[in-house]
Amino acid sequence: MIKITKENQHYKGESEWLETYHHFSFAEYFDPSKVNFGPLRVFNDDVIKPGTGFDFHQHQDMEIVTYVIDGTLEHKDSLGNHGLIQPGEIQRMSAGTGVFHSEFNHSDTKPLRLLQMWVFSDTKGLKPSWEQKQYSKDDRTNNLLQVIGQKDASKQDSLGIHQDASFYVSNLRTGSEIQHNIIKGRIAYLFVIEGKVSVNGKTLDTRDAAKIQDESKISIQGQKESEIILIDLPVQFKKNSMPAEAA
Repeated sequence: MIKITKENQHYKGESEWLETYHHFSFAEYFDPSKVNFGPLRVFNDDVIKPGTGFDFHQHQDMEIVTYVIDGTLEHKDSLGNHGLIQPGEIQRMSAGTGVFHSEFNHSDTKPLRLLQMWVFSDTKGLKPSWEQKQYSKDDRTNNLLQVIGQKDASKQDSLGIHQDASFYVSNLRTGSEIQHNIIKGRIAYLFVIEGKVSVNGKTLDTRDAAKIQDESKISIQGQKESEIILIDLPVQFKKNSMPAEAA
């Protein structure tokens, strides 16, 4: 089963400095039917105006993944990390017992677009940690490139998080096709960052998303030049050391 959510079906919030699309309940937005998808709790598509951003705020017991699409993100945190995140670069932060961080658009002239995704940690009270890595466009062109995986079980070239979840990115040329096997007991979440793709014959445009359940294999075809992110998730998972199940 593939359930598509169109761009105009996501919650859209706007302020003087931020345009955001919330795929799941977040901040002032609450929909009891959109709280989580497996261990995926937050999926926000943010456009931040030049010279603005999120001031220092705290997180706990979450695995936070940030993917920059356009622009440059400036990150600071209470662990002493301070750096810039460029397009195509992945950052992961295990909030654990608690970490404060800020995120700002580094440019005074250009907007910043990024995805921020939160996954429940499988263990409560972990030591906070942070990591980032750059992946080239060539590595992900017409290829489903794994950039995040479960810590200690992930591929050597992907970043590790404390949850049984894998993140993949891909840039598809027009007419190209990639495939992904989904093993029993797992689900997947697909988002079209830019472009137009078909998934097992169903069409998704820019900012469309798909919840994929009870499918053993998906074929993703680029209908035009496209960029996507795919998250492979368990139906049953550990949430802060306690068993849980996909909503």
